[in-house]
Amino acid sequence: MITKADKNVARKKRHARVRRSVIGTAERPRLNVFRSSKHIYAQLIDDVNGVTIASASSMDKEVGIENGGNVEAAKAIGEAIAKRGSEKGVKVVVFDRGGYLYHGRVKALADAAREAGLEF
Repeated sequence: MITKADKNVARKKRHARVRRSVIGTAERPRLNVFRSSKHIYAQLIDDVNGVTIASASSMDKEVGIENGGNVEAAKAIGEAIAKRGSEKGVKVVVFDRGGYLYHGRVKALADAAREAGLEF
């Protein structure tokens, strides 16, 4: 039987493998996605300087999401991170899906961020 812990270990292996080659810079930060069962989080990260440029999560009061564990919440977070990134002058990013499959909430967040103006 596959447990939730086994799935998370596999996700962390995938994420580590991707992180070897995906690096965010000030000109092209890394759009990192983390999802839990109840919430979803996105960050624009400059790995060279070790700085988070912008962040958004389903827990933010400004976003106004009641249930953060669904596709609608992921779309709202994608729009919010694109808006906050554009306020900081970020237009082009490199996408880091965090080892998650590009499906469901992760795909919804990415599509919403693209529609709101981010390029990746």
